[in-house]
Amino acid sequence: MRIAIEIKLTTAERKTLQSWARSRSLPKRQAERAQIVLLAAKGKTSGDIADELGIKPHTVGRWRNRFAEHRIDGIKKDLPRGGRPRTQRDGVESEIIRKTTQETPANATHWSTRTLAKELGITQSMVHRVWKANGLRPHMVRTFKISNDPQFEEKLIDVVALYLNPPDKALVLSVDEKSQVQALDRTQRSLPLVPGRCGTMTHDYKRNGTTTLFAAIDMLKGHVIAECMPRHRHQEWIKFLKQIDVETPEDLDLHLIADNYSTHKHPKVLNWLKRHKRFHVHFIPTSSSWLNVIERFFRDLTQKRLRRGAFHSVPHLIQAIMAYIAEHNDDPKPFAWRKTVDEILAKVGRARAALNNVPTE
Repeated sequence: MRIAIEIKLTTAERKTLQSWARSRSLPKRQAERAQIVLLAAKGKTSGDIADELGIKPHTVGRWRNRFAEHRIDGIKKDLPRGGRPRTQRDGVESEIIRKTTQETPANATHWSTRTLAKELGITQSMVHRVWKANGLRPHMVRTFKISNDPQFEEKLIDVVALYLNPPDKALVLSVDEKSQVQALDRTQRSLPLVPGRCGTMTHDYKRNGTTTLFAAIDMLKGHVIAECMPRHRHQEWIKFLKQIDVETPEDLDLHLIADNYSTHKHPKVLNWLKRHKRFHVHFIPTSSSWLNVIERFFRDLTQKRLRRGAFHSVPHLIQAIMAYIAEHNDDPKPFAWRKTVDEILAKVGRARAALNNVPTE
C-alpha cells in the first residue's frame, strides 16, 4: 500500500495557501491545488481529500508530491503537457512573421497562407496558426489620411472647443451634404432571411437617378435638419442655409462646422453669410472628415437604410431618406464628442512618426 507524503507547512506557506484557496480572482485550478495542500497538511489521506473536493485521487497525489518537492513554486504552474514538441513552428515562426510584415510576393501585393507556405516550404496550416497567434491579417487593409493642412492644429482647437465647450446662447451644428446618393433598384426580387440562410440580393442593379442630401445635426440635442435637392452647387447650399435659419430659434447664434468643399466658400455664399450675422462657419482641417460629426450620421443612414435598399425612383429614395430622418428626430440621440485636443494631437503625432519610418519604394 502506497503511503502519501507527509506535508508540513511554514507560517508563510500556510498564509499564502489560505489566501489562494479563498481567492476569487485566481484561476480555479490554482485555488484547488492550495486546498489540496492545506488538507494534506491536516493529515488527511489523498482519498479523503479527493472525496471532499470532488476530484480524482491521482490528481491529489500529483499536486501533493509536487508541493513536497518544489513547495509553493511547484503548484503555481501547470505540469508540462504531453504531445509532440513545437520544434518546427519554433524554428520558422520568426521567418513567417518577417516575411509577412517586411516582404511581398513578386506578383502580388500581399501574402496568402498558400503562397507563403510554398515560399517557405511549410504547410498552409502552419502559416495560418502563426498569423492567428500574432494577429496578422495581410488580406485586410484600413484606409487613412493624415491631414497636411498648415493650420491643422488651429482649426482642430477651434472645432473641438465647440464640441466640448459650446458658447452660451448659441447652437453648434455639424453640417455637410451627402452628394450623388443613387436610387438603385435590383434586377430581381431578393430572397428573405430564413433559418440557415442569409438574405439575398442581386449583384447587379438598375440606376434610377441621384439626389443630394443636405443635413445639419444639433450637437446638443441630436436633432437633424435635412433636405434633398437635385444638385449640390452654391445655390443649393444657400437655400439650405436659409432653411437652417428658419428652423432654428432666431435669438441664438449659429456655429456651423463644415468641410472645405469649394461650394461652402463660394463668393455668393460668403456674401450671404455677411448679411446674416448670427451665422459663424468653422472649417475643419483638410482630409479630416472624421472631425465632422454629421459624417457619423451619414454612415448610420447608409448602413441602416440605403446600402441594402432597393429604390425604383428618386422620389422613392427621397421618401426613404426623409422617413429615416423623421424617425430619428422623434427620439434624437446626440453624438457625444469625447476626445480632447491633446489626445488627438498625440495620436496624429504617432501616425506621422510611423509614416515617416515607412521606407520609400
